[in-house]
Amino acid sequence: MELFGTEWMSAYQQQWNGAPEVAGALANSGFSTTIGVGFPEDPEPKAYVRVEQGMIVYAGAYDGSELHWDMRATPEQWDKWQDSPPGMVGLGSAVALGRLKFFAGDYATMIKNPALAGPFVKSFGLM
Repeated sequence: MELFGTEWMSAYQQQWNGAPEVAGALANSGFSTTIGVGFPEDPEPKAYVRVEQGMIVYAGAYDGSELHWDMRATPEQWDKWQDSPPGMVGLGSAVALGRLKFFAGDYATMIKNPALAGPFVKSFGLM
């Protein structure tokens, strides 16, 4: 399955929406956003999700929509996280070392908010 391809994004949406520790927790916070994912060398993300009240309502190819979050890493790094999802410390290290780059969004502010930090970290385990 191609990373961030149509089939991959559809599977990710199903995993997310079926995970109470992610979708349920974010729904309780009234969380809605757009999140892009891709590779740092590309001018725009490969794909994105639109989240409404904690649930992914769209997951697919990036279409130019405004993004609140845009996370980039190398294909090798994304593959590594699929095989072994990072925890809070691992993600913090990835950001500090530049292995996870935020082209939009504020990681430092988000990670200090328990209502967002837990589901954010757990979302990597759904990939």
